[in-house]
Amino acid sequence: MCCFSRPVDSVSATKIFARAEDAHRQFLAYSMTMSAREDLAMILPLPVRATSGEKAVTFISLEEYPKFFEDMEKGFPAPRSLSLGPAGCATTRVTAAKLEVIQVGNFEASFVPTIADFVRLDKRFRLPVGTWEKLPAYRHYGFAVFKLKPGAKTVHPMAFSFPRANIGSIFFPTVHIHDGQVHSRAGFDHVLYCQRSEGEATRLTEWRESPQLARDFVKVAQAKGIVAADRHCHRMALRGQLENRDVWV
Repeated sequence: MCCFSRPVDSVSATKIFARAEDAHRQFLAYSMTMSAREDLAMILPLPVRATSGEKAVTFISLEEYPKFFEDMEKGFPAPRSLSLGPAGCATTRVTAAKLEVIQVGNFEASFVPTIADFVRLDKRFRLPVGTWEKLPAYRHYGFAVFKLKPGAKTVHPMAFSFPRANIGSIFFPTVHIHDGQVHSRAGFDHVLYCQRSEGEATRLTEWRESPQLARDFVKVAQAKGIVAADRHCHRMALRGQLENRDVWV
């Protein structure tokens, strides 16, 4: 889910990478191009393991690797074709204590362990009252919150790991709330990337696999453990008016 606490003028070119860190945690990296007129927050609901606590999320700075997703895309060269057409792609308790704020590259970030804990954030960085009641599926989620400044920009990747409640599945936050409203369909401009281990059963039939291992196109050391060097990557594009939901693989 990509939620904003205040209206945004535009959001495009969203890119998300996900990988299981181990049997109990997941990595996630997120980038986009956006324009806004005021301070606001991007809120990513996360299916965290129950009672994970305020220290559950480990934020990872990719400030020194702003081209993370550009390099990731290099693993998927356009296929050669004799066709004259364009090349395609696969389609609690409330407490007065403030939540910890962590500097992660160019962002300030916080982890909100439950919906009730949003009162511990500045009002500018919360969704409108009543929004979460319209989204009962997220009542047991935690939330990574990134505070953003106004203006037009492409943000460097925001990255972290979290304790996953659904062991065996990888989660992509793709539900949209850009105007304070929850719509059944939304305009997508997303490219998703992931890595799966051999032991994970899901077949990525709708995803394109990189011909090379990740170490051949990603600067693995600069990725700070998010990318497994000795695995292939997979890619799927989501574009157009689609069902407004998260993606699981």
